[in-house]
Amino acid sequence: MVSMRDVAREAGVSIKTVSRVHTGDPQVAPETRERVERAIADLGYVANGLASTFRQGRSPVIGIAVPDISDPFFAALVQGIDAVAANNHLITVVASIADQELEQERVEALLSRRLQGFVLAPSSDDQAYLAPWTAQLPIVFVDRQPVHLSVDWIESDDERGAHRAVSHLIGLGHRRVAFLGDTTIVSTTRARQAGYRGAIQDAGLEYDPALEVVAASNPAATSEALAALLSRPEPPTAIFSSNPRTTMALAPALRDLPLAIVSFGDFPLADALHPAISAMAQNPRRIGELAAQRLLDRIDNPDGEYPRRVEVATELIIRESSSAPATK
Repeated sequence: MVSMRDVAREAGVSIKTVSRVHTGDPQVAPETRERVERAIADLGYVANGLASTFRQGRSPVIGIAVPDISDPFFAALVQGIDAVAANNHLITVVASIADQELEQERVEALLSRRLQGFVLAPSSDDQAYLAPWTAQLPIVFVDRQPVHLSVDWIESDDERGAHRAVSHLIGLGHRRVAFLGDTTIVSTTRARQAGYRGAIQDAGLEYDPALEVVAASNPAATSEALAALLSRPEPPTAIFSSNPRTTMALAPALRDLPLAIVSFGDFPLADALHPAISAMAQNPRRIGELAAQRLLDRIDNPDGEYPRRVEVATELIIRESSSAPATK
């Protein structure tokens, strides 16, 4: 690859002079400029804009870290960030941080690239390690609330959406609605759990902690949790699933069980299952767009007055799994 040093040697000038020609410095003599430009053309030199911006202290890059880039939710979220970034002549670099033990290591590896800004959907339960970085670049959290850190975050209306989903099931006649989630480490599960409890209370129903299961972290654990719920003397007649992964693990069993279900989070082929799954649909692309725009706002005006927290509305999509309790 042809370097700036090669151009300088060909033109008989210093590397600094080549750089001045590249940046359009008017103080370069016309004959020197012509000689450098001829050398650039003859050698086929292409300037490394990224290296230039690194020398200036920042790269034209937005870093993104999410738990799983193959997850449809996070894939759409990244697309939203990337669209806004591209419109502003920025590129994106994405990393997966599914392992919460490796979150800090992978995040700091990204941050060491001297980014323009950083978007994070954390896996761990403490982001205090990011505090020193907040003075250097804007950081925006998505989907999940920052813990021990004061930064902007954009998320779905998790608590209100969960309240609406459970209220929908109660409105169909269900009086025993179970809650299934994977982990309370992340704020989304806790917020949806609060929405679930709020709907039970507002409907005047008795809250039964035995109907809450927060251990459905994989298909096997989800099957075990469902079996335990159904073996109870008074089993649930409906389930509120707090995320699509748990819902998809439940789907095979639902074919043969008279259980209603609403999933927090829609997912591909949810409408093709039997029964088709009702869902509180999120808008991950919009979350990504708002996160990228907030980064740009902070870059342009670091001391600007912006709301720290922004909620993006969810939408209840009613499908076949929104069924009334089975009659005995």
